[in-house]
Amino acid sequence: MKIMHRLAALLMIIMLLSGVTAAYAADDGYASSYTYNYDYWGDIRESPDAYRVASVVRSAELGLDVAMKRPQSLYAREDMLYVCDTGNNRILELRRYGNEFKLMRIIDSVQGAEPATFNTPTDVFADEEGNLYIADTNNQRVLKVDKDLNHLLSFTKPTDSTFDQSLNFLPIKLAVDVSGRVFCLATNVNKGLVKFEADGTFTGFIGANKVIYSFIDYIWKEFFTTKEQRAQQEAFVPTEYCNIYMDQDSFIYATNIIFDEYDLLWDNAMPIRRLNGIGNDILIKNDRYPPIGELYWVEGTVDKGPSKFVDITVLENDIYVALDRTRGRLFGYDSQGIMLWAFGSTGNTDNTFNSAISLEHMGRDLIVLDQNEGDITLFTPTEYGNLIYDASDDYLRGDYDGSADKWEEVLKHNANYNLAFIGIGRSLMRQEKFEEAMEYFEMAHDRDNYGRAFRQWRKIWVEENIGWLVIVLAVVMIVPLIIRTIKKTRMEVEVYERSKVGK
Repeated sequence: MKIMHRLAALLMIIMLLSGVTAAYAADDGYASSYTYNYDYWGDIRESPDAYRVASVVRSAELGLDVAMKRPQSLYAREDMLYVCDTGNNRILELRRYGNEFKLMRIIDSVQGAEPATFNTPTDVFADEEGNLYIADTNNQRVLKVDKDLNHLLSFTKPTDSTFDQSLNFLPIKLAVDVSGRVFCLATNVNKGLVKFEADGTFTGFIGANKVIYSFIDYIWKEFFTTKEQRAQQEAFVPTEYCNIYMDQDSFIYATNIIFDEYDLLWDNAMPIRRLNGIGNDILIKNDRYPPIGELYWVEGTVDKGPSKFVDITVLENDIYVALDRTRGRLFGYDSQGIMLWAFGSTGNTDNTFNSAISLEHMGRDLIVLDQNEGDITLFTPTEYGNLIYDASDDYLRGDYDGSADKWEEVLKHNANYNLAFIGIGRSLMRQEKFEEAMEYFEMAHDRDNYGRAFRQWRKIWVEENIGWLVIVLAVVMIVPLIIRTIKKTRMEVEVYERSKVGK
């Protein structure tokens, strides 16, 4: 019986491998164009550029005596940009002037802290009052300092029993809400984000990653190993996140780069999540494909494998952009999880990256940090890109006519842009033009919205034609009754007359 179980499991593994390889392993199956999107069928459609390079800031242009060394993170607030120059144990504070950045000060020590200097700072956050929060990783703390760099508070290793005391506290990413609560991503902590209150009190973990393991590993463990071998194997445990970002509504977007390739298209990997206050994922996914970046990749490879999102930033109206380290690409998605565009590549030119590591935004502009080159690239939206944003903004403001007009302009630039058809359809639905909306949803192959529009159109049609429907229904019910009555009466008359003749 055990042999039969193992043969069945082996057959299942072979079928899975052959199916997945056929689906994804074509060398030319992944996108190579600079800006593109996917259509309903999952085919790559080149599109006009949504963004253009406005400038590239290099260490020499900032007047630094020592060039940036493996910087790890960016943070932007208004016209200020903060850079974690990790390899040099410092924070660079830059101010934006047009498309250029000017170095304002180098932050390499804190007054009143012990030690006063940093040891591998990996992330930074600035609040509205100008206070800075710094993930000082190898000093095992998160520092809070005022705008004059005076020490205010240190968030250190929790002494709570829920935190494994054998582990070092190594904060690498952080986010801070409007109340001053700190949410920290720490190396080797797989219980979720470490949460501190504004006064430094540790209050637990939120948003623990679900257990992720390979189905093939599970089958192998269950059917092809002995009890002793299984006892020696490491238990499956949740993985830690790669990066986090807090939006204007205090929801935390988290990215994950540890997953099984087979789980991506089935939405089991969830490389992007939106966590609410209790850590549940509430990311909306109303597209045919989940927000996973590339839909095609070469299985088991690094430079041609699936997208790995190392950072994410959230613009207005819940439009979010994720940075893929695999191919140096940026993927934009709207609040419904529908892909807006993708662009970027690896390389050494101004519009490519050697090793993109961090992403930020100022308004609609995007800023990317390259850790190997130490360069900061500023992207500004093109007319086409701004039209997409404007159409989305108008819709959310209730200007449905304006939104539809802008989507029409988008179609003039890109006739294959499905989201424009969907956007026009949504605007028409809001104006209760359901029959017209159905036509646009049909062109976009949007079955869900088509069904909603059809139900509304059917309801209105029934209400407008209820009188005729009643008459028709009455006729359908009464006419056969009258005919039967006439036939019955005629039959009775004929029977009566025959009976009289017989007499």
